[in-house]
Amino acid sequence: MRRFRCIVMGAAGRDFHDFLTFLREHGEQFEVIAFTAAQIPYIDARSFPAELAGTAYPADIPIHPEEDLAALIQTHEIDFVFLSYSDLSHEEVMHRASAVQAAGASFALLGPSHTELRSKLPVVAVTAVRTGAGKSPLCQAIAGDLSERGLRVGIVRHPMPYGDLRSQVVQRFASAQDLDLHDCTIEEREEYEPYLERGLVIYAGVDYARILAQLESESDVVLWDGGNNDGPFIRPDLLITVADALRPGHEVTYYPGETNFRRADIIVINKVEGAAPGASDMIRASAGRINPSAQLVEADLSVDLEDASAVAGKRVLVVEDGPTLTHGGMATGAGYVAAQRFGAGALVDPRPHAVGSIAEAFRRFPHLGPVLPALGYSAQQREELAETVEGAGAELVIDASPARLDRFLDSGPPIVRVFYRFEQRSGADLLEAVRRTCIRG
Repeated sequence: MRRFRCIVMGAAGRDFHDFLTFLREHGEQFEVIAFTAAQIPYIDARSFPAELAGTAYPADIPIHPEEDLAALIQTHEIDFVFLSYSDLSHEEVMHRASAVQAAGASFALLGPSHTELRSKLPVVAVTAVRTGAGKSPLCQAIAGDLSERGLRVGIVRHPMPYGDLRSQVVQRFASAQDLDLHDCTIEEREEYEPYLERGLVIYAGVDYARILAQLESESDVVLWDGGNNDGPFIRPDLLITVADALRPGHEVTYYPGETNFRRADIIVINKVEGAAPGASDMIRASAGRINPSAQLVEADLSVDLEDASAVAGKRVLVVEDGPTLTHGGMATGAGYVAAQRFGAGALVDPRPHAVGSIAEAFRRFPHLGPVLPALGYSAQQREELAETVEGAGAELVIDASPARLDRFLDSGPPIVRVFYRFEQRSGADLLEAVRRTCIRG
């Protein structure tokens, strides 16, 4: 019998992990003909290296735009298409399943038992129900608390290998110089920079078995900092899922966020201060129906500015975290909150001044408010972002990205950074639950 011919639908993250942990390991049954790419720009002009794919693949595996999927299924007589990326509504998942089946193939989703690695160390995983729910501030609070107790925290981030996959197999970031060494995009810097500023080391890359092996050699505990609303790549001893009180109901209508919500040991209902009345109760009701054993915690993100006095009365341009606004679906973010809270005179709308791919992003995501998503997946896009900032004519830029725009915007108005910090509001002490998991003996 011939092997089943497969395509993996991805976005430069879980797709490669699912291939390495399951499809490559079952190579006698499955042959991956191609990957497709979505969500992230510029990632479909690459291929997956043969030297990482194993002996069954003498040549690189091509990566195509997802728009080519139906034609690829028919041209290559594909048997199975595996969906391997995150933050899709349940309706969007089934639209993709329907398109795959209409082209003649079977549609599949891989689960935790086939894709999660096992660690010899205690593992705490932080996931979410949607992109931008507030995972990273919580992860940073956990990492800081465990470090203060003398534990070496091995922080491992959901992958963002948007460049040369051969050089991104295992990435270890311990300093700002490492970010330059790996030619990190703005989106990568947004995730890594806050840890580096705290003197912590963070890992990412392509091959998480190799990443985990290196991390275990110099750590006491593993902390998984998830991406989008994807699940962990390493089997957790404690699974924390962050729900967003600004988006009640999304905990049961997005994939794989609902999986995380159902699996969670602790559910954090975040951003409760700015939520509509009844939002927290709606999420609690969802938990009661489908995960009644989970511990419930309410929390918020404390938003502050490095120089609040500089904002008052000024015409400001707000730059927000890119993924939170784009496929995360939020109209605004922490920068908008800070501008209002600290008395900005007016918000400059960036849309009339947007150029190139930044203008295209506003066309693709019409829900965006009068804020600028910090998109920088390529050198050209970073230049277009800078041109948009300079052309807006603001007196001040509020940077909530948190990628340190001041490090690559050489001209333009002054920049004031936004800081946000996780603060628990109610429920049993979350950090104490983490300590019980991580401190053994």
